[in-house]
Amino acid sequence: MKMLHPQHKARLERRMVGSTNRWRFPREAFFGDLLGLSQMCKALNVDFEEVLKNPDRLCISQIQKIFSGNLKNKTIPSGEADVILTCLGSKWELHQPQLFQSETLAKLFLMALAQGTTSPTKELERLLRAHLRGNVKERPPIKKMIISLKINDPLVTKVAFATALKNLYLSKVEINMNDVLGVLASAHILQFSSLFQRCVAMMMNGLMPSTIKDFYLAGCKYKEAQLTTACEKWLEMNLVPLVGTQIHLRKIPQELLHKVLRSPRLFTFNEFHLLKTLLLWVFLQLNHKIQTVPVHETVLAFFKSFPKKHSFLDQDAGQSLVPLFLCLRLHGIIKGKNLEELRHINFFPESWLMRVTANHYHALENGGDMVHVKDLATQAMRFGLLFNQEYTTHSEMIAVYGFFFEIKGIKHDTTSYSFYMQRVKHTDLGFPSLLYEHGPVSLRTERLVKYEIRAQTLVDGKWQEFRTNQITQKFGFAKPSCKSHALKVQTVGIPIYASFSFIFPTS
Repeated sequence: MKMLHPQHKARLERRMVGSTNRWRFPREAFFGDLLGLSQMCKALNVDFEEVLKNPDRLCISQIQKIFSGNLKNKTIPSGEADVILTCLGSKWELHQPQLFQSETLAKLFLMALAQGTTSPTKELERLLRAHLRGNVKERPPIKKMIISLKINDPLVTKVAFATALKNLYLSKVEINMNDVLGVLASAHILQFSSLFQRCVAMMMNGLMPSTIKDFYLAGCKYKEAQLTTACEKWLEMNLVPLVGTQIHLRKIPQELLHKVLRSPRLFTFNEFHLLKTLLLWVFLQLNHKIQTVPVHETVLAFFKSFPKKHSFLDQDAGQSLVPLFLCLRLHGIIKGKNLEELRHINFFPESWLMRVTANHYHALENGGDMVHVKDLATQAMRFGLLFNQEYTTHSEMIAVYGFFFEIKGIKHDTTSYSFYMQRVKHTDLGFPSLLYEHGPVSLRTERLVKYEIRAQTLVDGKWQEFRTNQITQKFGFAKPSCKSHALKVQTVGIPIYASFSFIFPTS
């Protein structure tokens, strides 16, 4: 059905309506006294019969208020239906008070009223009077009307549409998660706002790898910013640790992926982990028959098979993907083994890899100073801890240009946590030798670090965010200089996504 939403040009003057000299703004036509509807039309020199033929000139919401007020705490009508809706190849029996919860059905009914009765004005006024008195029995019998609605939205199924109509009569009809997209689409077509928002809330609470794509596209299709934003925030946290481990990664739209990669809130364990996730996404786009997540070596072998004359991103198949990989901070990949892997798969242009290598060389030559990095928000090296329910403490060791740090989270009680980083010596007891055996070790006693610690968790469908300021601090080996400021978190949310971002400024 073609929905009519004419854009009436706003006028600044006000008008007096009716014998009571009530002031009304034009954009709020017929606001208030619906039983004085015909009087208002006369005062405005508007033909009431024409108004009924063009229901968009009516303030449908005011009629809805009358019916909804009398629908509360009432039983389902047991009498014969007075409206027949033909839609999706079926006929649906409805009652007037219930159908007015849908703006679309209300407009169809009013148009049918104008065409099917000799005096639509009197019929509507009698109908409204009966419901204002709260006595349905006083409502005079009205000819059974047939209205028709054409639906072209492929998301709408008969089951979903039936569920939407059932919600006209019952306030808490159970909606199956498998049907929620169709019910949302049905509510959108019916202009049934309360049901539409209920579906949106249900979808926001039902985000998971298998639903993220469809829910995001539905949010875009129906211009529901609240839903699309929820999808983006959820994926910012779960792209690497959850979606990146499942075949559902293939379904993530490139436009959504690009948004998430650009976000400063994106969670990852480290930059190489994020790169592996993105390479897997590309692999799955190009291998549609693959139905299980391949091991990383399979992905590498696939890209190695391309011609060596040009890198993958320089070829036709890869040029459209360049914006995605420009979001990566390749200078954050610092292990020699990982850098060699990037060169061997011939994925990145040679100029990109040369720039990364040169940046690493200059940083090492200057005692770790990252001269090439200026902005903490967009260029910092980033590492993450996913703090699950079973942890009381959780930590990881990281090595950057010969400096070694431990990033750590501690659970103090059921709702209290703290996250911090501290510098450690490579000779400390229990320090993993793999971090320094094949890498540099700095003997500098102090290291200037600019850092920020952020933690996020989901509570009752809303993301809580905790963060330190951007702090510049000299890290030594002894307390208290070896330890960063602690981010203290009070929350019932779990898991907690803790991100550590830092750069080594010129010292």
